[in-house]
Amino acid sequence: MKRAQILAIVVGATIGVAVGIGGYTFAYAKGASYLQNDPVACANCHVMTEQYDGWRHGSHRSVATCNDCHTPPGLVPKYYTKAKNGFWHSFYFTTELFHEPIQITASNRDVTEQACRKCHAAIVQAIDPVGGHDEQTSCLRCHRDVGHKH
Repeated sequence: MKRAQILAIVVGATIGVAVGIGGYTFAYAKGASYLQNDPVACANCHVMTEQYDGWRHGSHRSVATCNDCHTPPGLVPKYYTKAKNGFWHSFYFTTELFHEPIQITASNRDVTEQACRKCHAAIVQAIDPVGGHDEQTSCLRCHRDVGHKH
């Protein structure tokens, strides 16, 4: 057998194993559910049960789902954020390196802050600093428990 044939077999086998493991993991982890807008998908992982229950009993349940507050607007930014978060959530959950209780990352906090500001624009305009002040007040500073209890 020639060297090129052996290399092709090794590369093909490696790709096959990677696709197989990835497909199995995607199916086992209910990956397709994360592509939708159903908040139940967010509770697939036990570390999110408390947040899901808080949202179910909270004031935003009737007007917002997880994606409304935790993904940016637009198809590409939304699914990029979902893919990035899905990868890291899977990584940390699988390796058990996540912090309990779970904590929002700085980039995800920014996404959530912008969602608050978009939905509550009239209120935000009334309370944001005017004049020479560049510092915005964070909605999450005072309203951390609105979406779900912490």
